[in-house]
Amino acid sequence: MKRISLFLILGLLALFQLAPASDEITLDVKEKDLSNGMKILVVENHIAPVVSTIVRFKVGAADEHTRITGMSHFLEHMMFKGSKIIGTTNYEAEVPLMAKMDSLAELLQAERGKLRNPLLDGSQERADEIRQQIADVQEEQGQYIVKDELWETYLKNGGSRLNASTGTEGTQYYVSLPSNRLELWAFLESDRMGDLQLREFYSERDVIREERRQTTENRPWGVMYEAMGATAHWTSPYRWDAIGWGSDIENYRRDHMAEHFRRYYHPSNAIACVVGDVDPEEIFALCEKYFGAIPAGPTPPPVFTDDSPQKGERRVEVEFDANPIAMIAWHMPQAGHPDVAPLDVLSDILSRGRTSRFHKNLVETKLGRASGYISYSRFPDLFTCRITPMGDHSAEEVMEAALAEIEKVKTEPVEQWEIDKVRNQSDADFVRSLNSNNGIAYRLANYQAINGDWHYLLDYRTEYKNVTAEDIMRVASKYFTKSNRTVVTLVPPPSKTEELEASL
Repeated sequence: MKRISLFLILGLLALFQLAPASDEITLDVKEKDLSNGMKILVVENHIAPVVSTIVRFKVGAADEHTRITGMSHFLEHMMFKGSKIIGTTNYEAEVPLMAKMDSLAELLQAERGKLRNPLLDGSQERADEIRQQIADVQEEQGQYIVKDELWETYLKNGGSRLNASTGTEGTQYYVSLPSNRLELWAFLESDRMGDLQLREFYSERDVIREERRQTTENRPWGVMYEAMGATAHWTSPYRWDAIGWGSDIENYRRDHMAEHFRRYYHPSNAIACVVGDVDPEEIFALCEKYFGAIPAGPTPPPVFTDDSPQKGERRVEVEFDANPIAMIAWHMPQAGHPDVAPLDVLSDILSRGRTSRFHKNLVETKLGRASGYISYSRFPDLFTCRITPMGDHSAEEVMEAALAEIEKVKTEPVEQWEIDKVRNQSDADFVRSLNSNNGIAYRLANYQAINGDWHYLLDYRTEYKNVTAEDIMRVASKYFTKSNRTVVTLVPPPSKTEELEASL
């Protein structure tokens, strides 16, 4: 195989090495487990005096259950609200106000419970009154709150790319800084890990509810993904999205979040990745000084709930005022399973680039667009195809054409040039991702969290490169069956359908 040229990748000599006479990459990662169980991963890159960091907590939507769906995502927002010393001018004055809001929230929840039961004497007027009382106390607390102090502190010290994200598998917090500000990072991140205060809880709950409306309820693909998860997964925690169900969000309580934080946000359930102009031993000492002082938490309960094998195709229609689209999904195994890499290669052959099969046989024929992609998840999940018709073609026509392409793969081996093409594309993406401090940090944290060992980042690259045409035929026949698939179509609501029929 052709060796990768280091001259194409500025600065990567300090980050990885190519094994002699091969194109194998070895990352020079220094790692340490703190006394409380927190995993620290460090990669040196001395090209510029900057560093990228990620703190990853091994908790996401897959660790939730009904009543607290979306709690991990909400907690991500709350992690920017500060501690006893960040985000406040008088923490002691805030304490009784937060307790008062909690008491009012319990009364509101009880009143809303009555309103849901026609046999009980609930009062909407009383519920609105309590809701206003909570808002009044929140406004009173506002005099002590220093808005966005964590953000401002990072920005004033040269911080960039400050953000966070939550998915089904985990929650991560990012920031890039000048390398001489690493002690500030260790202090701020350990402060919110060890001493988070859930201030502005009820006002932020309203923000989350509105976010759900905008990103899920009012967007075609949003409602489609939610319908797909709930239809394909009957028991798995993948049946809800990271944003959570709307009714759960509306009924969150601060004690629920405090328990979620206690269970998952502690050092022994966290990974910190630091990549850039650093000395690993200095990083380990800083982390032991700040994070090491936080006690190890309880081992999070494992998730065992899983879907039974699907016994027949499932179909569902979603009414939405938008152009018709569709999704097809098949159950597939979890990350680490030997069938994941062949499915990944197949998804690229089907839909990656202008020479892919979907592009040549759907897009170039003006029929529609289709894209296929795998899930890289802790538990069995879905291989999904998105379907978008073009012109006057229907979603069903495009689905039939996409399914026909998949059927071909079961009986006719893909050509070697197709495998070589996607193999080269994937390897180029892999190498490019290592040309960024942030890209390295994210990949290390993700594989360490999902697979339990960051080395699988390199092992999976090898698995992908070793996939054969026979492997692809085997997994296509095994997983792409009618009884294993779920189809979701978006259709106009009845009123729109009647209008369309009348216009014909």
